[in-house]
Amino acid sequence: MNADVWKHRNPLVHTRKALSEGQLTVGFIGGSITDARTRHNWPEPVIAWLVEQYPEARIVVENAAIGATGSELAVFRAKRDLIDRGCQLVFIDYAVNDFGEPSDQRRRTREGLLRKLLADGDRDIVLAHTFMQTMYAVMSEGGVPDSIAELEELADYYGIGSVWMGLYALEEVRKGRMRWEEWLPDGLHPAHRGSLSYGQSIIAFLEKELLGEWTTAERSATTTSANEFLPAPLHPQHWGAAELLPLAQVTTEGPWVIRRWPFYEWIDQVLETAAVGAKLSFTFEGRGLSLGFDFGKMSSEFRYRIDGGDWVAMSRERPDWCGDDGWYRACFLGDELPQGTHKLELEVTHGDGPECKGTNFRLAHIGVIR
Repeated sequence: MNADVWKHRNPLVHTRKALSEGQLTVGFIGGSITDARTRHNWPEPVIAWLVEQYPEARIVVENAAIGATGSELAVFRAKRDLIDRGCQLVFIDYAVNDFGEPSDQRRRTREGLLRKLLADGDRDIVLAHTFMQTMYAVMSEGGVPDSIAELEELADYYGIGSVWMGLYALEEVRKGRMRWEEWLPDGLHPAHRGSLSYGQSIIAFLEKELLGEWTTAERSATTTSANEFLPAPLHPQHWGAAELLPLAQVTTEGPWVIRRWPFYEWIDQVLETAAVGAKLSFTFEGRGLSLGFDFGKMSSEFRYRIDGGDWVAMSRERPDWCGDDGWYRACFLGDELPQGTHKLELEVTHGDGPECKGTNFRLAHIGVIR
């Protein structure tokens, strides 16, 4: 695989059309490097460029990135936070946040996310690859980290453009344009100068896509647009058909309540209890589950079983940076059950460890993998 910063695979036809009609809705999804809460992150210079370049168009921004989350959670958020918001151009950043996941697992979730976004043929997608220190050794030898190589495989197959922002920034350091500490003072999160570098790499991509003219050779080399049809999946167990099960369909035993959740904008409601020993159960049609929680050091643990099998006790890590709550955390319970109807039973437990300071069980969503 060529270690190129920019890969122009198909023209951004939906973006061009939206701008010509006077309004473009731009979506971002990824982790903390893209999160809007850090106001200097790379989407900001990209947004500023669009506003400056197209003063007669209304630029609407839907930044749905959440720190410390990966594509597993994004699969279940895509509809509410990107598709239903009418995004015509979506940037996806999961090179870093999926890095620690098993290769096969992230292949399933990433392809599922792409297929959800491409299914209606109404938007362009650009993959934006960020950087973490663990990638340096491979990149310094001219290689491509596995997490990025797998994203590029999907981009080639579905005809999606990509920008390797991390490589662009690394080249700036090599050329003496930017000091390492200006880029990544903690080895992961860009400071203002590093975020500007990331943003400039995206702007250069957009200049070619929206303002430049593709040569005849470039046009003939492009793949068939993924928006014309959705090809057969690369991974037979992709999550493209994953859906949410309403919390109201859960049967409970003990003191439970469904609450509107005003404490975190990405969560509509939670099914909540703080009672150790409280239980819930539900049936689902599919082959696996991924549960979402408002999680933190004040959270409980739980044990569960599926179809009357052995109980599995959960013990989730609570890193030092983890607060008492406010981490929208996915919890993968597997996706290799026989396709069909299954039953999950769950009991709230205390984590009984120094990092587990409470018993708050706040279930934000039930993701069913089909």
